[in-house]
Amino acid sequence: MNKTELAREIMQTSRLTGEFKLRSGKTSNHYFDKYLFESNPVLLAAIAEQLAPLVPEGTEVLAGLEMGGIPIATALSLKTGIPVVFVRKRAKEYGTSKLAEGIDITGKKVCIIEDVITTGGQVLLSAADLLNHDAELKEVLCVIENEKAGRANLEEAEFEVRSLFKMEELLAAVEEIV
Repeated sequence: MNKTELAREIMQTSRLTGEFKLRSGKTSNHYFDKYLFESNPVLLAAIAEQLAPLVPEGTEVLAGLEMGGIPIATALSLKTGIPVVFVRKRAKEYGTSKLAEGIDITGKKVCIIEDVITTGGQVLLSAADLLNHDAELKEVLCVIENEKAGRANLEEAEFEVRSLFKMEELLAAVEEIV
């Protein structure tokens, strides 16, 4: 599946119409449900195929952020052979009490994997946690950049952002169909 076809499939799968209450409290007649493309094995495989060339050279660990970054990072790990860790929003308070589940990230070059970046806020919080665990972080890879503010906030914090799609590209792919 080429990139344009993938964009169309993501939108056809994830863009819902109806009446939806948004996080802001407003109502919208459209909703983008990212978990619909993240739970589709055909789309995940195609996403991993397209994302693989964007993984920074020398990456030793892919860090999938809870919750949406985890299936993306897992699919990408299967495609690239790069180990993955699953990053919690908060370390669990029992058992191993780990923040990043999986292999040790100490001193390793880690690339953060996220599904959709809007403001970049969760990426920044998780990056701070990973840095406190002595990971080497410089890059963030995402499937979709939802707003320009996300890239700006991450670049201001000196992260390189690589994305497969910007939301405008996905919307344009749908408009071509109509």
